[in-house]
Amino acid sequence: MTLTVETLTNWMNNFAQKVHENKDYLSDLDTPIGDSDHGFNMDRGMQAVVKSLTPAPDNIQNGFKKIAMALISTVGGASGPLYGTAFLEMAKKSAETSDLNELLQAALSGIKKRGGAQKGDKTMVDVWEELIPEVKNNTLTEDSINNAVESTKDMIAKKGRASYLGERSKGHIDPGAQSSGYLFSAMLETEGLL
Repeated sequence: MTLTVETLTNWMNNFAQKVHENKDYLSDLDTPIGDSDHGFNMDRGMQAVVKSLTPAPDNIQNGFKKIAMALISTVGGASGPLYGTAFLEMAKKSAETSDLNELLQAALSGIKKRGGAQKGDKTMVDVWEELIPEVKNNTLTEDSINNAVESTKDMIAKKGRASYLGERSKGHIDPGAQSSGYLFSAMLETEGLL
């Protein structure tokens, strides 16, 4: 599970494609509990990421930095800083390792520190916490990704805009959890990544 510039680029292209195809759905998820714009923001951000990786970066650290900068500068709301932080932390960690599991752990620590969310708060953290051990154990499947995303539906939001709704946030999948699900699905489908 060693990341290369090629697998990183393919992974991001796959992720961008998934976000683009599902941008309306992501924004629909965001309507009852957020600003209704998660899908459009993420789509704009991922299109910028794809552009930033052409021509290909000379190493994965530069690749992660380009991804982070593209997301921070183009994605509005909380998602830009959170995803941007995830990729910035992976950039830092990639100075010492190209092991995907270690990079994802660094990303998760960054997300938690930046957003202050823990598992069970109905955020993207719930998906990352659930799936990183599966990446490590080589047991990641589309079912486990879907289950991790679905698990946020019955939670009560404790962070972000959705937390203002309290009990009424129940019954909705968290949009950041869903976009994170696409990130892990894209990882699963990227040949040579896992």
